[in-house]
Amino acid sequence: MSEKENPRKTAVKLLCRLEETGAYSNLLLDEHFKRSAMDARDKNFCAALFYGTLERRYTLDEIISVYSDKPNEKRSAVIQNILRTALYQIRYLNGVPDSAAVNEAVKLAAKERNPAAKGFVNALLRAYLRNDKSFGEYRDKARQLAFEYSAPPELVQKWLDEYGADSTRAILSSSLGSPPVTAKVNTLRIEPSKLVKKLKEEGCEARINKYFDDCLDIRVASPESTESFRSGLFHVQDISCRICCGALGAKPDMTVLDMCGSPGGKAFTIAEIMENSGRLLSFDLHKNRVRLIKSGAQRLGLDIITADENDAKLFNSSLPPADAVLCDVPCSGLGVIRRKPEIKYKGLEEFARLPQIQYEILDCSARYVKAGGTLVYSTCTLSRAENDEVMDKFFALHPEFSPAKIAFVNSERASITPDMFDSDGFFIAKAVRTR
Repeated sequence: MSEKENPRKTAVKLLCRLEETGAYSNLLLDEHFKRSAMDARDKNFCAALFYGTLERRYTLDEIISVYSDKPNEKRSAVIQNILRTALYQIRYLNGVPDSAAVNEAVKLAAKERNPAAKGFVNALLRAYLRNDKSFGEYRDKARQLAFEYSAPPELVQKWLDEYGADSTRAILSSSLGSPPVTAKVNTLRIEPSKLVKKLKEEGCEARINKYFDDCLDIRVASPESTESFRSGLFHVQDISCRICCGALGAKPDMTVLDMCGSPGGKAFTIAEIMENSGRLLSFDLHKNRVRLIKSGAQRLGLDIITADENDAKLFNSSLPPADAVLCDVPCSGLGVIRRKPEIKYKGLEEFARLPQIQYEILDCSARYVKAGGTLVYSTCTLSRAENDEVMDKFFALHPEFSPAKIAFVNSERASITPDMFDSDGFFIAKAVRTR
């Protein structure tokens, strides 16, 4: 009989693998669970420990550095993650006794090659407990917020400089915890109220969203596993994306281009708004991601969508002039760290090249817009360099475009912070070609 899988050991192993590979946390965990024999309770605990430790990694490392003479980077990844997961249980998981967190961590450390690891882990964790789990405060505002909300100080300082103290605290506060799950109803196939009833019959909590009556707030472990999803009655889409799709102003019989379309959620919503009448071309650079758009459109019965490969930075003369063009560009993703906590630990220098790429895509996309047509630029990040500064440059170099109001937010551009609509962080700007 094989040994039962230990959820704590698995969480440590996956955290180490995440650091080694740079994979997305959700994909890494989902792939492991497909092969795992753990029961539902252990999977839930493992997931909570994995995501929670990742989410609070900066704070946990600060605690470890105070209670250890050895720099964190000099310690093996396994021991560091054993300490992190144990401290996460002690500091943030009320349902786990402190003694259990310590004892299980010591057991895991005892299996490592270094004979001193067991004693070190035990000593550090018990010292933290003897000190009543205390940790001093920082005089520096960015460092204090970084510790409270577990984000690198340089990222916190960036947001303080760009959005101010109140918005920064709101961004940080809403970046922790489980993100909402929103379903965009396929109104071509079912009414929202009827989908609520159907999902409840399938054992899912569902209610109509307070901002959009064609969206539902749902609570289910895997939306994709429901019969309603498989039947093409909805697709999963954050409210910030729904706002973006509405900003485009698409109508039936229009020609619409979606320049960076994968995995297809925005194209699906736009096609539904267009009542599946007209022409919607959705593109991605990579063939495998184009397949995601095609399969999703087929599941939803949206036959006005044509998906194909295209480099959005290069003008494609074969594409038609469009009534509306959506330019949802690749970005740093700082608005979705509640879903992918690993993003916040990337160095800001990794994002330095993005504004130029984003501008090139926007500049090229503008060439497809008809006179009187609409151009929407969007990102899922909160960064002035990738958002406002790209649009400022665009308007300075494109006098044929003028800013246009986004009705939902009553503004020509919007930095949507997660606390505003319980959504992802997002940026939307709208322009109209006047000549």
